[in-house]
Amino acid sequence: MINSLRGFRDILPPESTLFAAVEAAAREVFALYGYQELRIPTLEKKELYVKSTGDTTDIVEKEMYAFTDGGGREVANRPEGTPGMVRAYIEHNLGQTGRNAKFFFIGNMFRAERPQAGRYREFEQIDAEYIGNPTPAADAETISMLIKLLGKLGVEGCSVELNSLGCAECRKNYRATLLEYLRARRERLCEPCQGRIERNPLRALDCKIDGPWLSAEAPKLQLCPACAEHFSATQRLLGAAGVKYNVNPNLVRGLDYYSRTVFEVRSTMLGSQDAVAGGGRYDDLVKSMGGPAAPAIGWGLGVDRLVMLLKDKPAPDTAAKTFVIAASKEAGDKAFELMTALRAAGISSDFSSFELSLRSQMRSADKSGASFALIIGEDELKAGTAAVKPLKEPGEQVIVPLQEAPARIKALLEKK
Repeated sequence: MINSLRGFRDILPPESTLFAAVEAAAREVFALYGYQELRIPTLEKKELYVKSTGDTTDIVEKEMYAFTDGGGREVANRPEGTPGMVRAYIEHNLGQTGRNAKFFFIGNMFRAERPQAGRYREFEQIDAEYIGNPTPAADAETISMLIKLLGKLGVEGCSVELNSLGCAECRKNYRATLLEYLRARRERLCEPCQGRIERNPLRALDCKIDGPWLSAEAPKLQLCPACAEHFSATQRLLGAAGVKYNVNPNLVRGLDYYSRTVFEVRSTMLGSQDAVAGGGRYDDLVKSMGGPAAPAIGWGLGVDRLVMLLKDKPAPDTAAKTFVIAASKEAGDKAFELMTALRAAGISSDFSSFELSLRSQMRSADKSGASFALIIGEDELKAGTAAVKPLKEPGEQVIVPLQEAPARIKALLEKK
């Protein structure tokens, strides 16, 4: 017996139907906002993530599934979606299509981190990226789209945490102040932070160990007038869109490429591991990766965690509506024809084995979740009819002509 690796899992029904429902809802919302789908590779050059995500981030330092392939290339399974999306945007000149560069991606990510509630080493994520619009309206639209998706799925208890990290000039001034502060308290810092503060002192604010006390005690970032106006306008537009938010000056996010607006959506239903989705603006990333100067904003939503919030809600009904039974061996071919006709009419249908006994087939029908069983026995075969038996609700069995069965079943289902 070979079991799955720790941190990897099989997603089984009925949970798999919730994943499909989330994906379907996301596609509907993206279409409403004018987003197009990009499908990016699972495997990329390792340098893509080192250059974009940052060599001092937890993802690159200790979580990335990176290896040398058979051709001697340094590659990595994607740990996040934005770098691959931006790479595709640059490589295929997607900014030259004349359309808004709004893209979404649905797929699996890989991080070698400790498994915990709703967090696995292989996990599904939905990404949205809006490239080319520098205005606060893009920020507000992007966040409100995320909230609309969560609302469509019936997710409750969510709140938006909002902050601004300012521009490169804001952070340059702040970096010097923060670095001086951290150097004076080096002995209080954990070992990883002691090693990274000279390279990227802002990362200490995101540390799971030092972050809490630094957030309370460390000096705060002061925004330049332009960044302050951008942040103010973003809040004003979010209010106009009816999005409730909380300004959290301690929110940093763990990726180096963020600038100006950053945000997280959290849920009280998940306990201490409360982040469902997060993102922010990355105005300098496209240019730093060799593309044009293209401001951008995006977010990533963890589907595994989202499904945790949906488990108490009714799962989508994926059971076939009808179950076809042949009460005699001779009726098998006609039963198969009936099942084909039902499906051609858009009515889901299933069966077990027409060679089993009537009792065995009826037992399978009862367990299937179907609304009706359609039975063809010797008498029905001679008369060109089928017996329709309700399975979920009390009702009398009726006889219908085979050619009328799809229409009659459709009428019965519409009454339910």
